[in-house]
Amino acid sequence: MTKQELEICIDKYNRDVYSFCKYLTSNTQEADDLYQDTFLTAMECREKIDYNRHPKSYLLSIALRIWKNKKRKFAWRKRIAEAQLLVEERDAEISESPEPTPEESITRQEEDVAVRMAVNALPEKLRIPVLLFYMENLSTAQIAAAMKIPVGTVLSRLHQARKKLKKELEEIIHE
Repeated sequence: MTKQELEICIDKYNRDVYSFCKYLTSNTQEADDLYQDTFLTAMECREKIDYNRHPKSYLLSIALRIWKNKKRKFAWRKRIAEAQLLVEERDAEISESPEPTPEESITRQEEDVAVRMAVNALPEKLRIPVLLFYMENLSTAQIAAAMKIPVGTVLSRLHQARKKLKKELEEIIHE
C-alpha cells in the first residue's frame, strides 16, 4: 500500500477505528492512545496492507492486537508489582433521533444503556466478535482474519453471545 492509499484509508475509516478503540478500552484517553498506536503501526507496515482486500478489517485487527498486548502487559505487571488499578471513566454518548418526545428519549436512553451494559458484561471472547460484527459491520470471514481464529469459531461465538444477550435483555425488559 502506498502512502497515499494509507492516507485515503485513514480518512475513510478513522471514525470506525476510533469508535472500535473506544468500545475496547471504555476510556477516552486510552482509546486515543490505542487509535494513534494503530495508525502508527499501520504506517510502519503499510507494505503488508493490500488496499484492495479489506483495509478496514486489517486496521481493526491491528487495534485489537495492540489492545490485547497492552492488556497482557498490564496483567503481568499487576501480578508482579500489584499495581494500583486505574480509574476508568465511562463515556455514555447516546445519539438521539431528531425531535423525539421526552418519553421516547428517556426510553431510548434506557434501552441503549441496557444493551451497552449487556454487551460489556459479555466475556471478552464473545464481546469482540459482537462489536466487530454489529458495530463495524465486518463479515465473519473478516472477523476470523482479524482475530486469527476459524470462521466457524466466529459463528459459534456470535451465536453464544446472541443467546446470552437475549436472555439478559429479556430479564431486564420483564422487570
